Amino acid sequence: MNRQNRSVRRALIATATALLLGTVGALPAAANTGCAPAVITGHAASLVPESAVWDPAHHRFLLGSLRHGTVSAVRTDGSVRTLVDDPGTLLEVAGLRVDAARGRVLVTNLDNGLGERSSTATNGRIAGIGAYDLETGRRLFYVDLAAVAGDGGPHLANDIAIGPDGTAYVTDSFAPIVYRVGADGSASVLVHDDRLTPRPGGYGLNGIVHRDGRLVVGKWDDGTLWQIPLHHPADLRRVEVTGADGGALLHLDGLLGRPDGSIAGITNAFFGAGRDAEVELRSDDHWRTARLAAVRPSADPTPTAVTAGPGGSLYQLSGGLPDAFAGHPTDTFTLRRL
Repeated sequence: MNRQNRSVRRALIATATALLLGTVGALPAAANTGCAPAVITGHAASLVPESAVWDPAHHRFLLGSLRHGTVSAVRTDGSVRTLVDDPGTLLEVAGLRVDAARGRVLVTNLDNGLGERSSTATNGRIAGIGAYDLETGRRLFYVDLAAVAGDGGPHLANDIAIGPDGTAYVTDSFAPIVYRVGADGSASVLVHDDRLTPRPGGYGLNGIVHRDGRLVVGKWDDGTLWQIPLHHPADLRRVEVTGADGGALLHLDGLLGRPDGSIAGITNAFFGAGRDAEVELRSDDHWRTARLAAVRPSADPTPTAVTAGPGGSLYQLSGGLPDAFAGHPTDTFTLRRL
């Protein structure tokens, strides 16, 4: 076999392997989790990660730091290295989503008063989204979403969902807004609805998931769930959730769409209310209604995110948020398999 034929053969094998891996990644969560450690304990100086996402192409987690405004790559052995550091742009990083098809990670930028770069001028006034190369951490684009809102009010970009075409959808915890950001960085307000207004002094919209042409969005302060049909966003409606009596969804934080169609979520007892738990939500009518299928108490305090992991596993993140708000951020974080 000559060199050219060998090169063609290698390319065909690589393509077939990529297609196979893509198919396996779409299987339900019953996949083998033998390669997924039960607990991953990471150590990094005052990292205070609030969000986590799995990067299957590089077999690593990516964590966003509220303290440093960076994105760190975390291996399953707990080793940590900085992937994204954009000090001229990022103050604090919360939401993360890997856009594998375009080789990038999308991150939200905010100022919650916890970051080393926080200031009185920017605290509660920052909402942005940045796209960064998954290999190098180089910035690809950045969008000032507070400027897109154009109302001069408080803003805090929180979480991100990505549609099949690369469009990103971003929640604002300080304003009743969901933003739409095209794959090229063009941005607009998708929804502005007073029903989504946060309670005074609190956090409103938080986790967000793309599901079959619609968005499912959680509201942290009251534990409500909302559906936004993308073909007609003005038809925003509250999702009636059965089995969620007694405030079971209060302080609903990060959300994750699962391969079997369910949504995994995290609730926490931050600021003294709610409970630290992982919840499972299911719907049989395209999220017009939903049911709370499971509540699993957390072994770690104040979890904030749930993420996929190796082998179809599921992890929750506990990054020491209460300690950071108390003024003494911790140097450790925990990713625990659920």
